[in-house]
Amino acid sequence: MEDAQEFPPGAAWVIGGSGGVGAAICEALAKRGCPVALTYHRNRAAADEVCERLRAFGVIAHAGQLDLADDAAIAQEFQGVRERFGRVHSVILAAGSNIPMEYIGGVTPERFKAVMSADALGAFSLVHATLPHLREAGGSYVALTSVGLSRFPPRDMLSVVPKASVEALLRGVAREEGRNGVRANSVQLGVIEAGIFLRLKGEAFDQQWVESARRNTALKRFGTADEVAEAVVFLASNRASYITGQSLLLDGGHAL
Repeated sequence: MEDAQEFPPGAAWVIGGSGGVGAAICEALAKRGCPVALTYHRNRAAADEVCERLRAFGVIAHAGQLDLADDAAIAQEFQGVRERFGRVHSVILAAGSNIPMEYIGGVTPERFKAVMSADALGAFSLVHATLPHLREAGGSYVALTSVGLSRFPPRDMLSVVPKASVEALLRGVAREEGRNGVRANSVQLGVIEAGIFLRLKGEAFDQQWVESARRNTALKRFGTADEVAEAVVFLASNRASYITGQSLLLDGGHAL
């Protein structure tokens, strides 16, 4: 276990902590002595497995089910996290879903509304439920977004547009709430060999797409979940105490 003073007293709340990238974030936090509350959408078994790994580092870990489209459930779950852990110093949005790859002209209004409700509105509801506590106790938000905000990928509108809303929201939080000791940052992800990418590989992403994406990356490789976790943990930690309103590109140079 590393120096626990890297974080203030209290826990981190990781939304989507049962997934590939989310689990790596949880483990990176636990290695540094940070208690972790994580959420899952449907896979309770995966969440329980992550919690067992976290407890092996000697920290308290808890998993709760959460649907980001349900604002009342977000508030209720956060209340439970506060009762269990007391202070929450970091709220980390790492949730992702299988979003179909479609050209803008093929997206229906119904599909767009559903995605915006889960992602953009979900992020707002998360901030709405947690901001009063972070104002009182101090802390930070970190969200995973997309390098598509810097270099738009065809057929990825359903992922990029909601994440643009999330980034705008966090910049607003950073600007308005800095005086209250609240920071907000994001990490724009390129192709990461974990979670959703692995599930879509061979379906939405054929081998030609994979090789083309790799060639278009300056480092000629894809990122790992652990690399994402290190960036997120840094932004949430005391080491980044003077960083707010920023978006870190973690894309291997794809946006260059």
